Amino acid sequence: MKNAGGAVIYVGKAAVLRNRLRSYFGSPAGLDRKTRRMVSELADFEYIVTDTEAEALILENTLIKRHRPYFNVRLKDDKTYPYLKVDLAEDFPRVYITRGVHKDGARYFGPFASAGSVRKSMDLVKKLFPYRSCTKKITGTDPRPCLEYYIHRCVGPCAGLASQDEYAEVVKQVILFLEGNTEMVTGQLRDKMEAAAEDLEFERAAVLRDQMGAIQKFEEERTVKVDSGRLTDLDAIAVSNAANETWVEVFFIRRGKLIGRDHFFMEGPQDDEPGEIIAQFVQQFYATALEDFLRSRRGGAVRLYRPQRGENRQLMEVVVTNAIEGLAQHRVKWLNRSDAIQGALTELEEELSLPTAPRRMECYDVSHIQGSNLVGSMVVFDDGKPRTRDYRRFKIKAVEGVDDYASMKEMLTRRFKRLSQAIANPDPDGKVDTWGVLPDLVIIDGGKGHLSAAQEVMLHLGLEQIPLCSLAKENEEIFVPHTPESIVLPRDSQALYLMQRIRDEAHRFAISFHRNLRSKSSLKSPIDMVTGIGPKRKRMLLRRFGSLQGIKEATVEDIAAVPGLTRSLAVRLKQTI
Repeated sequence: MKNAGGAVIYVGKAAVLRNRLRSYFGSPAGLDRKTRRMVSELADFEYIVTDTEAEALILENTLIKRHRPYFNVRLKDDKTYPYLKVDLAEDFPRVYITRGVHKDGARYFGPFASAGSVRKSMDLVKKLFPYRSCTKKITGTDPRPCLEYYIHRCVGPCAGLASQDEYAEVVKQVILFLEGNTEMVTGQLRDKMEAAAEDLEFERAAVLRDQMGAIQKFEEERTVKVDSGRLTDLDAIAVSNAANETWVEVFFIRRGKLIGRDHFFMEGPQDDEPGEIIAQFVQQFYATALEDFLRSRRGGAVRLYRPQRGENRQLMEVVVTNAIEGLAQHRVKWLNRSDAIQGALTELEEELSLPTAPRRMECYDVSHIQGSNLVGSMVVFDDGKPRTRDYRRFKIKAVEGVDDYASMKEMLTRRFKRLSQAIANPDPDGKVDTWGVLPDLVIIDGGKGHLSAAQEVMLHLGLEQIPLCSLAKENEEIFVPHTPESIVLPRDSQALYLMQRIRDEAHRFAISFHRNLRSKSSLKSPIDMVTGIGPKRKRMLLRRFGSLQGIKEATVEDIAAVPGLTRSLAVRLKQTI
């Protein structure tokens, strides 16, 4: 699909083209927001016919990488991902990195997220197994081997120190290891070590012992065991997405053990569901999502499924946790990039027409569940970084039921009344606490209504000079006072990224406070509701009657007989519980 300028904005595939197009041009009410936007920009389209669905998937992936259409979710790196290749067609096969997978009889392991990832794996394999890393033609007639032979990193086939069959055994162990079958590798090494010891080849036996020990040590460091009952080969994939970016976490499980993990970034429309993003990732990362195509790649059966229960479900929860944590860590690293922060502050100053760069920003959020335990949060970012010592929490006291606007007003009134007092009565020693610091920008989590509530508070307190804005989560729109139209920053905007980070932090801080209050309120006993019975008398009652049920079954006279209690207190207690 192309826009009026001829640029490709979307690439898709269809078994029946007529049906696919009809789905785009029906009633707009039946389309999701992303599709409505895409159709509004659509000016022309062209199509290509393929013989099979597998060919269509491959072509779709190629075109997405070539054109990078805005309305397609895509891997952030448009490269072909690297593999480790063992070329079995060679007399003395090597292990090397390749970016193409072909039906040439070779064994391919991967794909890996980056050249760095695959090099780490190759370095590990090279340390464990003495295969050759040179590219020379092996004749077995070289006068002496290279240094790798003497440090036990090669068996020296170039100098005739290992026959083709002996070298093939090394390569076989490499393949077994990359498949995750370390038990068979260590078993073979143990047999060779014992045979060498019996033949009094103690130096060779020691080398084999060290090699076996290194593999066993590596095996012990694999901390995730998927299934102790059966051997399992699978890749577990999870996503964590926030606004304009998505972190994809992949765990590689071979023979029931975690042999590696990798992460990737996806970019594109933020409206897509996680399932759609995973489908696009699988198609682009593995070249196609068809089980038949994957079967031909693997040389055996492949099944794609989403586990709902059991050990594989537990594994997926671990992967999901890693995806969420990975995205969070990525955001923390971004906050430590001074160039990105300064760019974001400058962009905010320009886009929001601020009098100065917003070095100190305060963000406010309200949290509740069905009107219970209403709380508010204030988080502070200084030069784009969290200033946690200035964070504040508010219990909303004067609002009944669910009223976000009233709750926001109460919180802001309490905070900025303190600021007004600090301005009117400055400390004689010049000391200023966090309540007395004037923010460069106040961000409200919400839409126009929340902004109006905040604006009303500022006008009432005479602080209308403080810049205000609100960030509505649904469309990531920014609202400012006296401007009816929202400000929509580009999805890759550094300023938007920073505002989202602050908003999410305010939400997290409010939610954590809300959970603490709910936890405390759930632990309260009806005894705590009786005026005149404090912790000491409560302990005396529980010591005497054993439990709340015991107190309920006791008579007024029995309760009044407890040291420190009176008959009137006993009557009130019985009426309450």
